[in-house]
Amino acid sequence: MLGRVHAAVSLLAAATVLTGCGSTLEDVKITMATGPQGGVYYSLGNGLADAWSGRLGIARPQVVVTNGSKDNVLRLVNNQAQVGFSQADAIEGVPGGSKLRALARMHDDYLQVIVRADLPVTKFADLSGLRVSIGARESGVEIIASSLLKATNVTPQQVNLGLDDSAQAMREGRLDAFFWSGGLPTGSITRLTRDLRVRMLDLRDVLPPFREQYPTYGSATLPASIYNLPSGPVITLVVRNFLLVTDSMPDDVAEALVRQLFEAQPDLVKAHSAARTIEQRSAIETSPVLLHPGAVRYYRDFKV
Repeated sequence: MLGRVHAAVSLLAAATVLTGCGSTLEDVKITMATGPQGGVYYSLGNGLADAWSGRLGIARPQVVVTNGSKDNVLRLVNNQAQVGFSQADAIEGVPGGSKLRALARMHDDYLQVIVRADLPVTKFADLSGLRVSIGARESGVEIIASSLLKATNVTPQQVNLGLDDSAQAMREGRLDAFFWSGGLPTGSITRLTRDLRVRMLDLRDVLPPFREQYPTYGSATLPASIYNLPSGPVITLVVRNFLLVTDSMPDDVAEALVRQLFEAQPDLVKAHSAARTIEQRSAIETSPVLLHPGAVRYYRDFKV
């Protein structure tokens, strides 16, 4: 496999996604768009960067903190990043989105609506009038939060804050609730639950009509044990996550990245437990994004 990767490196000087100045694999350079530092994308991105540099001998990819999914997709199509994470719902309508290709379906993101426990908020409609962060601008959180609020006619006082800023604002009493969409557990929320009494909202009363309107989303149970919350398990929305590149990435390089994604999975689990759910047979489920031809070659070799 590495022989095929070395053969592809001569193409890299002309490629806009991977740049090199010589003919060896060590010259390959990758910028990876992830998310906020307290989120799962950032943890997995660093785990992948270590795996790819250690196993393929390339320079360690630059792991970039971003606002999340929509920001990452825009960076990919504008050639500001070569690899990026994104929720499935952040891709629709992006200018240049036809250039996107998927390496794999990753873990699923859970919508988490966190509320101060000292407030009489027990259902989604109770958010009306409260100070609520709907996520950073150009983030996947903003997309799902805005869609859900619009569909349910719930009207809080909306602000745009990232994950860590939302958690800090809640600690300081400047925020009543915030949305987060991410893998389980999310470190920043785990830390918040140690500092402050909070609850997670159950969304079962609003999910059926919302999912009819937005079939991209699924539903699942978020176990109480994830954050040790006394409110018990909650029903919430889930959305698929993809690891994305563009169609200008050479096939053999894409194949090498996918191969090491799976061969290094035990190390990725150490970076974040969400990596336990990544597996080859579900990894090909990347609709509406096409799999990169290099990724297809890997999955065919694996006989998916």
